[in-house]
Amino acid sequence: MEHLTPVLLAESARAREVVVVSHGVGGFTGALVGSTAVALSIHGECPVVVVRGNQQQGPVVVGVDLSPESDPAIGFGFEEAASGMPLVAAMAHDDEQSLNTRMSGWLEKYPDVAVDQLVVGERPIPVLLELGQRDGLLVVGSRGRGGFAGMLLGSTSQAQIYHAPCPVAVVRPA
Repeated sequence: MEHLTPVLLAESARAREVVVVSHGVGGFTGALVGSTAVALSIHGECPVVVVRGNQQQGPVVVGVDLSPESDPAIGFGFEEAASGMPLVAAMAHDDEQSLNTRMSGWLEKYPDVAVDQLVVGERPIPVLLELGQRDGLLVVGSRGRGGFAGMLLGSTSQAQIYHAPCPVAVVRPA
């Protein structure tokens, strides 16, 4: 699959989203799928959805932070949820008012989407991984840094790609 990475990156410029299937990280095949998914999440020009495991019917979970870079991820989450799924907006920052402010415009734009706002004063990676145990789709933003810093596996989006049991959508700013 690694040889497909340049093709998928080129196609991402014209695509609405790119979907890759992962059968789990581990072993040679998992490493190749993982490297393709990570490369697409860093360099792709559209949202990247990594699908693995059994598909569950559950809410769309969106990781929200206070940066404007999370707007595309929030919008993607609402678009997915508009098909009839509830949405959970999760923010790993102990400030409910900030989440309310961040979500207000989206709630007005998507009045028919049932939204649960979850504020937790913890680091985002374990919170999102826990939510991914029971949810249908996990949506995270990516700052999309192309240099060495963006390649580190410690970032929230890359941790979700490797470890979340549910499908993960990584949405970069335009």
